[in-house]
Amino acid sequence: MVLKIYGFPQSACTKRVMMVCKELNLPYELVKVDPQAGDHKKPAHLEHQPFGLVPYIDDDGFFLFESRAIARYLVVKHSSPLMPLGDLKKMAIFEQASSVEQSEFDPYAAGYAKEKFIKPLMGLSTNEEAAEFLKGTLESKLKVYEKGLGLHKYLAGDEITLADLFHIPYGAMLTNELKFTGLTETPNLARWWNDITSRPSWKAVQGA
Repeated sequence: MVLKIYGFPQSACTKRVMMVCKELNLPYELVKVDPQAGDHKKPAHLEHQPFGLVPYIDDDGFFLFESRAIARYLVVKHSSPLMPLGDLKKMAIFEQASSVEQSEFDPYAAGYAKEKFIKPLMGLSTNEEAAEFLKGTLESKLKVYEKGLGLHKYLAGDEITLADLFHIPYGAMLTNELKFTGLTETPNLARWWNDITSRPSWKAVQGA
């Protein structure tokens, strides 16, 4: 049975899972959830994603939600080097980098994207004060990234991992839609960002 991803292609988190599937050369079916129709709040959806968000997967009757958890599950299942399985210290560094993405990057990147891009699309007003705070905080966090990426090619060492890929969906939304330059204006960040966003997996899903 082909893997089913329940989500919609404009969703950053859905793109995160689709991208990992492309990295693994894993066929999948995108079962589109229409947020305008309220599909994500209907009982059939809430049965498998109780928070009413996307995506979730159906892997031959095994259901899982949260995009990062799905990515980890698929990488382990298919024995991909996108996680350094079998090496305790490398795995610890990978988890450290993954935690940094989730705590130091995503809240500010996603928050800024929602204020300046997603809210206007939905006809909602932007909180400009909040947007400026989120942008400024993100720029400050990225200064730490710049230093770290001067020591290693990728966030968890010299091999690409999920920790790098997790940044792409919201980072691309900022750079492409909001012309945010924080990921491209310093040398180490620019080199890293151009590298990871040039991967065929991302190119395959960014226009989906």
